[in-house]
Amino acid sequence: MSFSYVQNFSLRNDILINLGTFLSRRWSGNKKATILLIEDKPPTTKLDKNTITMPSLRYYNGTEFQKYRQWRVSLWYESMRLALSTKALSNDHAFGFILNSIELKRIEILGLREWRGMENEVIFNEGISWLSRPLLNSLYGKHKIVEAFSQYLITGYVKGELFGSESDRVQSAVNFARELIDESIEENHGTEWIERQIPKIIKILQIDSLFTIPIVTFKSKIGLSMTETNLIKEIESMIKIRNKEKEKSTNDIMAGTQILREYESLVKESKKIDKKGYSTMEQFGLEVPESVDLDESVIYDNDLITKLKSVIRSWKRDWREIHDITGDEIDIESVIDSQPKPFLTDFKNTINTKIALLLDHSSSIDDYELEYKKATVALCEALKFLDVKFSAYAFSTKNKKVTCWVIKHPDVKWTSINARNLVQIKASGGTPLAEIYNLLLPLMKTYKPDIMITLTDGEPSDYNAVRSTIKTYKMNGIHMVAVGVGKTVNNAINIGLNLKYLEYERILVVSQLNEIPTRVLSLLQV
Repeated sequence: MSFSYVQNFSLRNDILINLGTFLSRRWSGNKKATILLIEDKPPTTKLDKNTITMPSLRYYNGTEFQKYRQWRVSLWYESMRLALSTKALSNDHAFGFILNSIELKRIEILGLREWRGMENEVIFNEGISWLSRPLLNSLYGKHKIVEAFSQYLITGYVKGELFGSESDRVQSAVNFARELIDESIEENHGTEWIERQIPKIIKILQIDSLFTIPIVTFKSKIGLSMTETNLIKEIESMIKIRNKEKEKSTNDIMAGTQILREYESLVKESKKIDKKGYSTMEQFGLEVPESVDLDESVIYDNDLITKLKSVIRSWKRDWREIHDITGDEIDIESVIDSQPKPFLTDFKNTINTKIALLLDHSSSIDDYELEYKKATVALCEALKFLDVKFSAYAFSTKNKKVTCWVIKHPDVKWTSINARNLVQIKASGGTPLAEIYNLLLPLMKTYKPDIMITLTDGEPSDYNAVRSTIKTYKMNGIHMVAVGVGKTVNNAINIGLNLKYLEYERILVVSQLNEIPTRVLSLLQV
């Protein structure tokens, strides 16, 4: 397994949770510590519930290995908070933001006394997260003052410039905060004692304790660009500020050698689980993308996914009435009309249909490939949200050979691993639908989906052969549905006519790619 491969292989979320639970309990000494993974939510700790909420690796910047290192350090800080803090306030307002900043520095100092091996990782984390910190010159007023206080307290310097009274206030507040930290450690004071001193810092800074703090995540497009040169420069600065020039090597900290072996073992475990069950797919002549160099985050349209989930969330919660031979109430009109099912029963909306998705990746979609993949990922996220059992496949031409790729195995849950499989596939070649259908047929007979949904440009290489294989699928009890994807309205109409000739049972056409998820889901809400 090459170094570059390891550096860019993303870990499975279940592997992260298992490891995170072990590490947090070890670091915090709390055997009840629980880890939750929530996308794009900053690390937080609920002390009363012994719960640490962590984002996935996609929340952080850098290579996959660098993301893991940041995730691991964030978990360490939250574990120290669980062990050493008695209160954690929201960062939404100045009071909580300042308290949490001081607590972060206090628990870091105490934590490193016990876990000295974490010092390199803390320095690395400060260096790489510094690149995503806001530039003070881009901030104004109270927000600038509070951010400058946090930066100066935690790292020892600020990103940008402060002038006049602003600089004096921040310097005085940080000096006072450091005295508080020293006294709290010497006298063994806890979080509540520090909390009682926060009004003094707020007075020095001349701000309102309820001032709202804008949320800035590591994914915010601000600050310096993420280059190795910039990162090395920041790490060197952190080493100097900590007076560790004689003890620490920038190259050693950059390499993360002490963590790399741990990461390699996690990559192997993730890969082993990813491949579990996929070997059977190869028996059917299907392939799984071997290379995983491309980052799946480029095909995650979070806005589209969020909108889609909000649309189907209400549907998921709803109930509807159906007629039955018994029920909660009687329908008088059905009795009068002598209907065999005169009773009404409230029925919870669920989707029990098993689905197979087939994604056309011929060269005809090359112009809009990225948006096509984004729509597909949004659809898969929605199906996962609805607990629908589904599998996903794609076809393209590789080395002049038609290849059918396994994006998602029927027996596994949809995760970012599957999205990573999808992003590796490059649109190329023709549309040999009949050949692909024949290749998939033995697998479909084994897993027996209720519906096969094909996303295509509607221009197969052999119309008659496709029509024949569609009939074969129907004879095996599989409903055949096609979603025609056109570049324009007129193009979509023509594609629809082509698909009608192929005798699919249901045909949908779209000219706007972001319509694909909702149009497909509308088929299932019957």
